[in-house]
Amino acid sequence: MSAPSVIVVGAGAVGAACADALAGAGCPVTVLESAFPGAGATGASMGHLVVMDGSEAQFALTSWSLRLWAERAASFPADMEDEGCGTLWVAADEEEMAHVRRKAAFYAARGEKAEVLDRAALREAEPRLREGLAGALRVPGDRVVYPPAAARFFLDGARRHGAEVWAGQRVEAIGPGRVLCAGRWLEADVVVNAAGADASRLVPGLPVVPRKGHLVITDRYPGFLRHQVVELGYLKSANALTGESVAFNVQPRKTGQLLVGSSRELVGFDPRINSPLCGRMLRRAASYLPGLPRLRALRTWVGFRPATPDSLPLVGMWEPGLWVAAGHEGLGVTTAPGTARLLTDLLLGRTPPMDPAPFDPRRAMPAHD
Repeated sequence: MSAPSVIVVGAGAVGAACADALAGAGCPVTVLESAFPGAGATGASMGHLVVMDGSEAQFALTSWSLRLWAERAASFPADMEDEGCGTLWVAADEEEMAHVRRKAAFYAARGEKAEVLDRAALREAEPRLREGLAGALRVPGDRVVYPPAAARFFLDGARRHGAEVWAGQRVEAIGPGRVLCAGRWLEADVVVNAAGADASRLVPGLPVVPRKGHLVITDRYPGFLRHQVVELGYLKSANALTGESVAFNVQPRKTGQLLVGSSRELVGFDPRINSPLCGRMLRRAASYLPGLPRLRALRTWVGFRPATPDSLPLVGMWEPGLWVAAGHEGLGVTTAPGTARLLTDLLLGRTPPMDPAPFDPRRAMPAHD
Protein backbone atom coordinates (compact mmCIF):
# COMPACT_ATOMS: atom_id res chain seq x y z
CA MET A 1 0.00 0.00 0.00
CA SER A 2 1.44 3.39 -1.00
CA ALA A 3 2.01 6.10 1.60
CA PRO A 4 -0.80 8.66 1.82
CA SER A 5 -0.46 12.11 0.30
CA VAL A 6 -0.44 14.85 2.94
CA ILE A 7 -1.03 18.59 3.05
CA VAL A 8 0.57 20.21 6.11
CA VAL A 9 -0.94 23.59 7.01
CA GLY A 10 1.66 25.72 8.78
CA ALA A 11 5.45 25.93 8.47
CA GLY A 12 6.46 26.75 12.01
CA ALA A 13 8.80 24.36 13.80
CA VAL A 14 6.03 21.80 14.39
CA GLY A 15 4.58 21.85 10.86
CA ALA A 16 8.04 21.81 9.30
CA ALA A 17 9.14 18.87 11.45
CA CYS A 18 5.95 16.97 10.56
CA ALA A 19 6.62 17.61 6.86
CA ASP A 20 10.18 16.35 7.25
CA ALA A 21 9.13 13.16 9.07
CA LEU A 22 6.21 12.40 6.76
CA ALA A 23 8.19 13.01 3.57
CA GLY A 24 11.06 10.95 4.98
CA ALA A 25 8.58 8.09 5.49
CA GLY A 26 7.63 8.22 1.81
CA CYS A 27 4.51 10.41 1.89
CA PRO A 28 4.01 12.94 -0.91
CA VAL A 29 3.89 16.19 1.14
CA THR A 30 2.83 19.76 0.37
CA VAL A 31 3.34 22.47 3.01
CA LEU A 32 1.17 25.59 2.95
CA GLU A 33 2.33 28.63 4.94
CA SER A 34 0.40 31.91 5.07
CA ALA A 35 3.49 34.11 5.43
CA PHE A 36 6.98 32.59 5.57
CA PRO A 37 8.44 29.62 7.47
CA GLY A 38 8.61 30.33 11.19
CA ALA A 39 6.59 33.53 10.94
CA GLY A 40 4.19 32.75 13.79
CA ALA A 41 4.83 31.49 17.31
CA THR A 42 8.13 29.93 16.22
CA GLY A 43 9.63 33.24 15.12
CA ALA A 44 8.49 34.99 18.31
CA SER A 45 9.88 32.34 20.68
CA MET A 46 13.03 31.78 22.72
CA GLY A 47 14.17 28.53 21.13
CA HIS A 48 14.85 26.94 24.51
CA LEU A 49 15.02 23.16 24.07
CA VAL A 50 14.04 22.10 27.56
CA VAL A 51 12.94 19.00 29.43
CA MET A 52 9.79 19.90 31.39
CA ASP A 53 8.15 17.96 34.20
CA GLY A 54 4.70 19.52 34.42
CA SER A 55 3.24 16.03 33.96
CA GLU A 56 4.42 12.55 33.06
CA ALA A 57 3.22 13.06 29.48
CA GLN A 58 4.96 16.42 29.15
CA PHE A 59 8.18 14.95 30.50
CA ALA A 60 7.96 11.98 28.12
CA LEU A 61 7.47 14.17 25.04
CA THR A 62 10.06 16.80 25.93
CA SER A 63 12.78 14.36 27.00
CA TRP A 64 12.25 12.20 23.91
CA SER A 65 12.35 15.29 21.71
CA LEU A 66 15.61 16.46 23.29
CA ARG A 67 17.16 13.12 22.41
CA LEU A 68 15.94 13.48 18.81
CA TRP A 69 17.39 16.99 18.64
CA ALA A 70 20.73 15.74 19.97
CA GLU A 71 20.84 12.97 17.35
CA ARG A 72 20.74 15.60 14.60
CA ALA A 73 22.93 18.26 16.20
CA ALA A 74 25.98 17.36 14.09
CA SER A 75 24.05 18.33 10.95
CA PHE A 76 22.81 21.72 12.18
CA PRO A 77 23.76 24.64 9.92
CA ALA A 78 25.57 27.60 11.48
CA ASP A 79 22.45 29.77 11.50
CA MET A 80 20.81 27.40 13.98
CA GLU A 81 23.07 29.01 16.62
CA ASP A 82 22.98 25.77 18.60
CA GLU A 83 24.23 26.30 22.14
CA GLY A 84 24.45 23.52 24.73
CA CYS A 85 24.17 25.89 27.67
CA GLY A 86 21.90 23.76 29.86
CA THR A 87 19.25 25.13 32.20
CA LEU A 88 19.44 26.33 35.79
CA TRP A 89 16.14 26.08 37.68
CA VAL A 90 16.82 28.61 40.42
CA ALA A 91 15.58 28.24 44.01
CA ALA A 92 15.03 31.45 45.94
CA ASP A 93 14.87 29.87 49.41
CA GLU A 94 15.04 26.60 51.33
CA GLU A 95 11.39 25.79 50.62
CA GLU A 96 12.15 25.96 46.89
CA MET A 97 15.33 23.92 47.42
CA ALA A 98 13.14 21.09 48.71
CA HIS A 99 11.33 21.29 45.38
CA VAL A 100 14.69 21.24 43.56
CA ARG A 101 15.57 17.98 45.29
CA ARG A 102 12.18 16.47 44.38
CA LYS A 103 12.65 17.61 40.81
CA ALA A 104 16.14 16.09 40.69
CA ALA A 105 14.79 12.75 41.95
CA PHE A 106 12.02 12.83 39.34
CA TYR A 107 14.54 13.40 36.54
CA ALA A 108 16.96 10.77 37.83
CA ALA A 109 14.24 8.12 38.13
CA ARG A 110 13.49 8.63 34.42
CA GLY A 111 17.08 8.61 33.22
CA GLU A 112 17.50 12.35 32.70
CA LYS A 113 20.76 13.90 33.91
CA ALA A 114 20.36 16.65 36.50
CA GLU A 115 22.55 18.06 39.26
CA VAL A 116 21.60 19.82 42.50
CA LEU A 117 23.67 22.97 43.12
CA ASP A 118 23.93 24.39 46.61
CA ARG A 119 24.26 28.10 47.35
CA ALA A 120 28.03 28.21 46.72
CA ALA A 121 27.90 26.07 43.57
CA LEU A 122 25.17 28.28 42.11
CA ARG A 123 27.24 31.37 42.85
CA GLU A 124 30.16 29.82 41.00
CA ALA A 125 28.00 28.73 38.07
CA GLU A 126 26.29 32.12 37.61
CA PRO A 127 27.99 34.89 39.61
CA ARG A 128 25.67 37.61 38.24
CA LEU A 129 22.63 36.14 39.93
CA ARG A 130 21.69 37.96 43.14
CA GLU A 131 23.33 36.90 46.36
CA GLY A 132 21.37 34.81 48.82
CA LEU A 133 19.70 32.41 46.41
CA ALA A 134 19.45 28.95 47.95
CA GLY A 135 20.64 26.88 44.97
CA ALA A 136 19.42 25.41 41.70
CA LEU A 137 18.88 22.33 39.60
CA ARG A 138 21.21 22.17 36.61
CA VAL A 139 19.95 20.20 33.59
CA PRO A 140 23.00 19.99 31.31
CA GLY A 141 21.29 18.41 28.29
CA ASP A 142 19.02 21.40 27.61
CA ARG A 143 20.10 23.64 24.75
CA VAL A 144 19.21 26.74 22.73
CA VAL A 145 18.60 27.14 18.99
CA TYR A 146 17.49 30.04 16.79
CA PRO A 147 13.83 29.16 16.13
CA PRO A 148 13.30 30.41 12.55
CA ALA A 149 16.43 28.52 11.48
CA ALA A 150 15.03 25.39 13.15
CA ALA A 151 11.91 25.62 10.97
CA ARG A 152 14.09 26.07 7.87
CA PHE A 153 16.23 23.11 8.92
CA PHE A 154 13.22 20.78 8.98
CA LEU A 155 11.83 22.19 5.74
CA ASP A 156 15.16 21.65 4.01
CA GLY A 157 14.97 18.02 5.11
CA ALA A 158 11.41 17.74 3.82
CA ARG A 159 12.43 19.17 0.45
CA ARG A 160 15.28 16.67 0.19
CA HIS A 161 12.62 13.97 0.52
CA GLY A 162 10.55 15.54 -2.26
CA ALA A 163 8.15 17.79 -0.34
CA GLU A 164 6.85 21.02 -1.86
CA VAL A 165 6.70 24.16 0.27
CA TRP A 166 4.34 26.96 -0.75
CA ALA A 167 4.85 30.18 1.21
CA GLY A 168 2.48 33.16 1.11
CA GLN A 169 -0.54 30.85 0.83
CA ARG A 170 -3.22 31.75 3.35
CA VAL A 171 -5.52 28.83 4.04
CA GLU A 172 -9.15 29.88 4.33
CA ALA A 173 -10.68 26.58 5.45
CA ILE A 174 -9.78 22.94 5.86
CA GLY A 175 -11.68 19.70 6.01
CA PRO A 176 -10.96 15.98 5.78
CA GLY A 177 -8.63 15.55 2.84
CA ARG A 178 -9.01 19.06 1.47
CA VAL A 179 -7.84 22.63 1.95
CA LEU A 180 -9.35 25.88 0.63
CA CYS A 181 -6.47 28.13 -0.42
CA ALA A 182 -6.57 31.17 -2.73
CA GLY A 183 -10.17 30.41 -3.63
CA ARG A 184 -9.65 26.81 -4.72
CA TRP A 185 -9.81 23.45 -3.00
CA LEU A 186 -6.62 21.38 -2.85
CA GLU A 187 -6.98 17.68 -2.12
CA ALA A 188 -4.84 15.00 -0.45
CA ASP A 189 -5.44 11.80 1.46
CA VAL A 190 -4.71 13.58 4.76
CA VAL A 191 -4.56 17.18 5.97
CA VAL A 192 -2.45 18.02 9.03
CA ASN A 193 -3.48 21.18 10.88
CA ALA A 194 -0.21 22.56 12.27
CA ALA A 195 -1.34 26.19 12.19
CA GLY A 196 -0.35 27.03 15.77
CA ALA A 197 -2.53 29.62 17.45
CA ASP A 198 -4.61 29.81 14.26
CA ALA A 199 -5.51 26.11 14.39
CA SER A 200 -8.93 26.63 15.96
CA ARG A 201 -9.92 29.18 13.30
CA LEU A 202 -9.44 26.49 10.69
CA VAL A 203 -11.05 23.71 12.74
CA PRO A 204 -13.72 25.16 15.04
CA GLY A 205 -13.95 23.13 18.20
CA LEU A 206 -10.24 22.55 18.63
CA PRO A 207 -9.35 23.52 22.22
CA VAL A 208 -6.54 25.91 21.23
CA VAL A 209 -6.41 29.58 22.24
CA PRO A 210 -3.75 32.25 21.59
CA ARG A 211 -1.73 33.11 24.68
CA LYS A 212 0.17 36.35 24.28
CA GLY A 213 3.73 36.73 25.55
CA HIS A 214 6.42 39.42 25.54
CA LEU A 215 10.15 39.06 24.97
CA VAL A 216 12.94 41.63 25.17
CA ILE A 217 16.36 41.26 23.54
CA THR A 218 19.48 43.16 24.58
CA ASP A 219 22.61 44.35 22.85
CA ARG A 220 25.62 42.01 22.84
CA TYR A 221 27.22 41.26 26.22
CA PRO A 222 29.30 38.09 25.70
CA GLY A 223 29.82 36.07 28.87
CA PHE A 224 27.21 37.90 30.95
CA LEU A 225 25.32 34.65 31.45
CA ARG A 226 26.37 31.02 30.92
CA HIS A 227 23.10 29.09 31.31
CA GLN A 228 19.44 29.57 30.54
CA VAL A 229 18.22 30.64 33.98
CA VAL A 230 14.61 30.10 35.04
CA GLU A 231 12.82 30.47 38.35
CA LEU A 232 11.10 27.41 39.78
CA GLY A 233 7.77 29.23 39.67
CA TYR A 234 7.91 29.35 35.87
CA LEU A 235 6.06 26.06 35.50
CA LYS A 236 3.15 27.34 37.58
CA SER A 237 2.98 30.47 35.42
CA ALA A 238 3.12 28.43 32.22
CA ASN A 239 0.49 25.87 33.20
CA ALA A 240 -2.19 28.14 34.71
CA LEU A 241 -4.42 29.21 31.81
CA THR A 242 -5.87 32.26 33.58
CA GLY A 243 -5.13 35.96 33.87
CA GLU A 244 -1.76 37.66 33.55
CA SER A 245 1.49 36.21 34.84
CA VAL A 246 5.23 36.83 34.66
CA ALA A 247 8.23 34.67 35.53
CA PHE A 248 12.00 35.04 35.47
CA ASN A 249 13.43 33.38 32.36
CA VAL A 250 16.60 34.72 30.72
CA GLN A 251 18.57 33.14 27.91
CA PRO A 252 22.12 33.77 26.68
CA ARG A 253 22.26 33.79 22.88
CA LYS A 254 25.24 32.61 20.88
CA THR A 255 25.46 36.20 19.55
CA GLY A 256 26.21 37.48 23.07
CA GLN A 257 22.72 38.94 23.42
CA LEU A 258 20.29 38.13 26.22
CA LEU A 259 16.66 37.21 25.61
CA VAL A 260 14.48 38.21 28.56
CA GLY A 261 11.07 36.70 29.37
CA SER A 262 8.50 35.79 30.17
CA SER A 263 4.90 36.98 30.34
CA ARG A 264 1.54 35.37 29.61
CA GLU A 265 -1.94 36.80 29.10
CA LEU A 266 -5.20 35.78 27.44
CA VAL A 267 -6.27 38.75 25.28
CA GLY A 268 -6.89 37.12 21.92
CA PHE A 269 -4.71 38.32 19.05
CA ASP A 270 -4.09 41.83 20.43
CA PRO A 271 -0.63 42.71 19.01
CA ARG A 272 -0.02 45.76 21.19
CA ILE A 273 2.77 45.76 23.77
CA ASN A 274 1.32 45.72 27.27
CA SER A 275 3.78 48.14 28.85
CA PRO A 276 2.73 47.58 32.50
CA LEU A 277 2.97 43.81 32.12
CA CYS A 278 6.28 44.05 30.26
CA GLY A 279 7.56 46.29 33.05
CA ARG A 280 6.56 43.66 35.62
CA MET A 281 8.38 41.02 33.59
CA LEU A 282 11.58 43.08 33.46
CA ARG A 283 11.45 43.93 37.16
CA ARG A 284 11.01 40.23 37.92
CA ALA A 285 14.09 39.44 35.84
CA ALA A 286 16.09 42.21 37.50
CA SER A 287 15.19 40.86 40.94
CA TYR A 288 17.22 37.76 40.05
CA LEU A 289 19.83 39.47 37.82
CA PRO A 290 20.60 42.84 39.44
CA GLY A 291 22.93 43.86 36.60
CA LEU A 292 20.25 43.50 33.96
CA PRO A 293 18.89 47.09 34.11
CA ARG A 294 22.34 48.40 33.11
CA LEU A 295 22.17 46.55 29.78
CA ARG A 296 20.82 48.15 26.63
CA ALA A 297 17.58 46.68 25.31
CA LEU A 298 17.23 46.68 21.53
CA ARG A 299 13.71 45.44 20.88
CA THR A 300 10.51 44.21 22.49
CA TRP A 301 7.96 42.03 20.70
CA VAL A 302 4.95 39.86 21.34
CA GLY A 303 3.98 36.41 20.11
CA PHE A 304 0.93 34.18 20.44
CA ARG A 305 1.49 30.75 21.90
CA PRO A 306 -1.11 28.09 20.97
CA ALA A 307 -2.34 26.98 24.40
CA THR A 308 -4.64 24.16 25.52
CA PRO A 309 -6.55 23.87 28.83
CA ASP A 310 -4.42 20.93 30.06
CA SER A 311 -1.05 22.27 28.85
CA LEU A 312 -0.49 19.34 26.49
CA PRO A 313 -0.48 19.53 22.68
CA LEU A 314 -2.98 17.96 20.32
CA VAL A 315 -1.26 15.30 18.24
CA GLY A 316 -3.27 12.79 16.26
CA MET A 317 -6.45 12.28 14.29
CA TRP A 318 -9.33 14.72 14.70
CA GLU A 319 -11.47 12.86 12.18
CA PRO A 320 -10.60 10.56 9.25
CA GLY A 321 -8.59 12.56 6.74
CA LEU A 322 -7.96 15.44 9.18
CA TRP A 323 -5.13 15.32 11.71
CA VAL A 324 -3.79 17.85 14.20
CA ALA A 325 -0.34 18.86 15.46
CA ALA A 326 -1.03 22.02 17.46
CA GLY A 327 -1.47 23.44 20.95
CA HIS A 328 2.15 23.22 22.09
CA GLU A 329 2.09 26.59 23.91
CA GLY A 330 5.72 27.50 24.67
CA LEU A 331 7.14 24.07 23.82
CA GLY A 332 6.61 23.88 20.06
CA VAL A 333 10.27 24.22 19.16
CA THR A 334 11.32 21.83 21.93
CA THR A 335 8.83 19.13 21.00
CA ALA A 336 8.80 19.54 17.21
CA PRO A 337 10.81 16.37 16.43
CA GLY A 338 8.95 14.23 18.97
CA THR A 339 5.58 15.52 17.78
CA ALA A 340 6.54 14.79 14.17
CA ARG A 341 7.62 11.23 14.92
CA LEU A 342 4.52 10.57 17.04
CA LEU A 343 2.15 11.90 14.37
CA THR A 344 3.95 10.05 11.56
CA ASP A 345 3.87 6.74 13.44
CA LEU A 346 0.17 7.09 14.19
CA LEU A 347 -0.75 8.20 10.69
CA LEU A 348 1.14 5.29 9.11
CA GLY A 349 -0.21 2.72 11.56
CA ARG A 350 3.10 2.15 13.35
CA THR A 351 3.42 1.73 17.10
CA PRO A 352 5.02 4.89 18.54
CA PRO A 353 7.69 4.61 21.26
CA MET A 354 5.52 6.52 23.75
CA ASP A 355 1.88 6.49 24.82
CA PRO A 356 -0.10 8.74 22.43
CA ALA A 357 -3.27 8.85 24.55
CA PRO A 358 -2.41 12.02 26.57
CA PHE A 359 -2.07 13.95 23.29
CA ASP A 360 -5.23 12.67 21.56
CA PRO A 361 -6.98 15.77 20.14
CA ARG A 362 -10.36 14.29 21.13
CA ARG A 363 -9.50 13.74 24.81
CA ALA A 364 -11.58 15.28 27.57
CA MET A 365 -10.39 18.74 28.54
CA PRO A 366 -10.77 20.79 31.72
CA ALA A 367 -12.79 23.98 31.40
CA HIS A 368 -10.91 27.28 31.24
CA ASP A 369 -11.85 30.94 31.62
